[in-house]
Amino acid sequence: MLTYAVLSFGVAAIIGLIMAASILRGLLAPWILSLVHAALGATGLVLVLLAVFNGSGGLILVGLVTLIVAALGGFYLAFLHLQNKVAPSGIVLAHAGLAVAGFLMLAGTVFNIL
Repeated sequence: MLTYAVLSFGVAAIIGLIMAASILRGLLAPWILSLVHAALGATGLVLVLLAVFNGSGGLILVGLVTLIVAALGGFYLAFLHLQNKVAPSGIVLAHAGLAVAGFLMLAGTVFNIL
């Protein structure tokens, strides 16, 4: 289950890089990318949440909390997108940084690197 979460977050991260490139150039990201990015992130969160409810803990739980905070930033970014406003680069970078940190905690634990 956690391997699928890592895969889901990995694909979401690639899409997120594409979206961030648009936003950092002052353009709105394409809506379809935003929707797919959000769906993959939500899928990953649900899978990790299920794993935590089934007894996973430690760094998996810390990674989950970090990813939830990143998701809250993502909701704010989506709110700005709905208003046709380009997000501030600092918020985009904070969202990405938290997501990468949570992903690395999760992937490192799943693949026994940490």
